Amino acid sequence: MNERLIVIGGCAAGMSAASKARRLNPNLEVEVYERTGFVSYGSCGMPYYISGVIDDHNKLVVRTPEQFAERGISVHLHHEVIEIDAENRRVGIKSLDEGEHGYDNFDKLLVTTGGRPSLLPNFSPDELKGVFTLRTLEDGIAISDFIKREQPQHAVIVGAGYIGLEMAESFHTRGLKTTVIGRPPQVLKRFDPDMAKFVQQEAEDKGIKFSLGDEVQTLEGNGDGKVRQVISSKGIFKADLVLLALGVQPNVDMAKAAGVTLGETGAIATNAQMRTNLPDVYSAGDCAEAYHRVTKHGAYIPLGTTANKQGRVAGTNLGGGEATFQGIVGTAITKVFDLFPAMTGLAEKDAKAAGYKVKSTVIKAKTCAHYYPGSKDVHVKLVIEKGSGRLLGGQIVGDKGAGSRINALVAALHKEMTVQDLAKLDLAYVPPFSPVWDPLLVAANVARKG
Repeated sequence: MNERLIVIGGCAAGMSAASKARRLNPNLEVEVYERTGFVSYGSCGMPYYISGVIDDHNKLVVRTPEQFAERGISVHLHHEVIEIDAENRRVGIKSLDEGEHGYDNFDKLLVTTGGRPSLLPNFSPDELKGVFTLRTLEDGIAISDFIKREQPQHAVIVGAGYIGLEMAESFHTRGLKTTVIGRPPQVLKRFDPDMAKFVQQEAEDKGIKFSLGDEVQTLEGNGDGKVRQVISSKGIFKADLVLLALGVQPNVDMAKAAGVTLGETGAIATNAQMRTNLPDVYSAGDCAEAYHRVTKHGAYIPLGTTANKQGRVAGTNLGGGEATFQGIVGTAITKVFDLFPAMTGLAEKDAKAAGYKVKSTVIKAKTCAHYYPGSKDVHVKLVIEKGSGRLLGGQIVGDKGAGSRINALVAALHKEMTVQDLAKLDLAYVPPFSPVWDPLLVAANVARKG
């Protein structure tokens, strides 16, 4: 009999793995169970669908269940896996449409249950109309439809991270007066405050209001059950649309109950082949830890790029091949109006918290030759280990071209380069693209002299 692979979750990691495993082993029976109505879509594009930049949510869908069926992969939408019985090699399944329960047997299992949105204590988004989270494509469609139907005027976003700021721009584009409330005293808490301030200023210049170092106490509705205001420790904010963008937690309760070991971050622990501690049970994506190449420890930084790569590795091994996931350095970039803040490795504050003795350099340069039209400011920060000069991390805040420079620092981190090594790189130069001394080289030269 052919081997049977069951995949729990049909987004980035799950479908990448299913596709790769099936290509390697055409005789493998692949069954994917997904609780929502979509698989294989670009969730990172949802803010741009909500803003109207993307005019149809179907453009975010990479492949449909019918297209996967043509490749020999069976996708079951609106089916939630509610139990993993590892000893008997089966999963318990509930049909969300029919309400029926059943079991399906597996030879191999991949857990890609993703992450779940963090919520306010003692409050469910279902309690009031107009309160949303943004994790699934169905969430994005619901927000867009709500704006079209209800025409809200005031939006409050709880959370000032990547999604919070991207959605602030989206709501602003749709004509909503938008306030962002954040518990930390800065936006983008993974960044250092001296870099995050440029991002906040950009958003404020475009009309976004912030209440940082603030904590939401409750949401209040009107007599029709619609949200009307947000009450925080610092004030009362009018709102007819609220987005809870408080971050993500790994969705691991079912796996933990089945005996899957969790890592130090609380996400599922795997080895480099994406295997868990249970025989023939693998995991990938936003429910799984990733090895951090700088700290040499497990990290939980849920991003679509990591999910796709982990899924591909898991799928290779599930299909009979050999592959290992080499880890991450925590690279991320986002768009906030005309800025593209980017970071990789460790922020200065996190490097110090991890026990490193560090020094940092922050420089301001130009994105291209000063005499070339359109030259703009870019800020570069390098975080370096004292003594060795080893690069531990970097942050860049500038326009689109400036942000893409982060990839050079990513390569430097992967090779454990020193700031002296970085200063010697033969980086590209032409006046429309860079000054003769690229901003990264300027930062590296300042750092090695400091």
